[in-house]
Amino acid sequence: MKTWKKVTIGVGVVVALGAIVLLSVNAANKGVVTVQTAKVAKQDTLVSLVTASGEVKPTTYTNVTAQGFGRITEILVKEGDHIKIGDRLLLQENVQANADVRAQSEAINSAESGVQAAEASYKAAQADLVSQRANLEKAKLDFDRGQGLYKDGLIPKQDFDQRKTSFDAAVAGVDASQARMSSLKAQLDQTRSQVNQGRAVLVRTKDILSKTAYVSPINGIVSYLPVRLGEYVVPGIQNSNGSFLMTLSDMSVVTAEVKVDETDIVNIKIGQDADVTIDAVPGKIFKGKVTEIGSQATLRSSGLATTQSTTSTQEAKDFKVVVTLANPPENVRPGLSTTAKIKTAVKQNVVAVPIQALAVRTRKDLEDAAKNAKRDSSVTLAAPLPATTSTDPKKDEIQGVFVVTGKKAVFRPVETGIAGVTDIEVTKGLQPGDEIVTGSYKALRTLKPAASIKVDNSAPKKQDDQQS
Repeated sequence: MKTWKKVTIGVGVVVALGAIVLLSVNAANKGVVTVQTAKVAKQDTLVSLVTASGEVKPTTYTNVTAQGFGRITEILVKEGDHIKIGDRLLLQENVQANADVRAQSEAINSAESGVQAAEASYKAAQADLVSQRANLEKAKLDFDRGQGLYKDGLIPKQDFDQRKTSFDAAVAGVDASQARMSSLKAQLDQTRSQVNQGRAVLVRTKDILSKTAYVSPINGIVSYLPVRLGEYVVPGIQNSNGSFLMTLSDMSVVTAEVKVDETDIVNIKIGQDADVTIDAVPGKIFKGKVTEIGSQATLRSSGLATTQSTTSTQEAKDFKVVVTLANPPENVRPGLSTTAKIKTAVKQNVVAVPIQALAVRTRKDLEDAAKNAKRDSSVTLAAPLPATTSTDPKKDEIQGVFVVTGKKAVFRPVETGIAGVTDIEVTKGLQPGDEIVTGSYKALRTLKPAASIKVDNSAPKKQDDQQS
């Protein structure tokens, strides 16, 4: 036999043997899933956090709006200025308002002079009335005496008639004095009322004048100043807001107002601690406490309260939560973006597993796996299945983890507690030291109960582009 034929036959035999070996290996590895595993251990501390974003807001702030018509004549502050209660902020033209105050003041002075004249006339009328009453008393005495003398025939009738006429004239004089005094009293009251009315109008005109000079109602800073010198402003009318002038913020108490998802709001409580970060102050964490929890949900897209929406919607909703900072930075400004990590629960010495290790399987899958496990005495379910909650086993889902038993991954139902950032507490179903499947995500998603596995905990290989 020629040499080349021998070589050809030898190569064919080697190829055939390699194919047989390859087929045997593939058959042996068929259905085996490569997974990553980890040992269950206790954690000293597990913290459950709710993370929410929002913005910095002062506890006290006020928006200054126009109080009257006019042009801005002077702006006495600028953004960022620190101000105190009573400090002047802005001046508005006041020519007409000032003229009204002066005119009304002069009108009051004139009315007060009228009051003085009326009082003098009234006092003169009072004195005249006293004089007329004295004359009446004298005339009455003469008349009474004349009556007696006339009856006795001691005086003539002419003298008697004169005395009677004097008495009647005195009575009429008293009546006239009383009427004149009443008239002057009414005039005096009228002039006094005019003075009071003028003073009330003066209060109004002074109030209008005072509103042309804007003063600060709080201590704080000028956080927003959109107006410019010379602009015309108008006050609010009915449902229309007045011209916006500036925002004043009291930064002595600073809060982070964040939006918490509706699924997390039930875990938020007043007084819980929070770590707050401000984008404008990188690398620093500020301590705070939850001081306010909104009771009304808001739509995530529009920010409107759900009660303001006229149509029902399945859109995601948020709740307002206010975190008060313990020691805010001095250079903080309203509106800065912020993130709050609120500690909703803290537990010590707990059994915890990575969150990604949790899997959900239907009751039917687990029952089928249990039937198959009976055929292999080396594989048993680690825990009994929980009681059914659904009439359809295909829809009854059970939460658990895959525990490594031999070369198989056995699904074990577990009960969980609080969840941290990466780990979750297991209150029932696992013990420290148990080996569980933690990855990969694809393997956990498709892994079947009691499936054969191959453990590979080596570090993942870097891609060529990452190596370069």
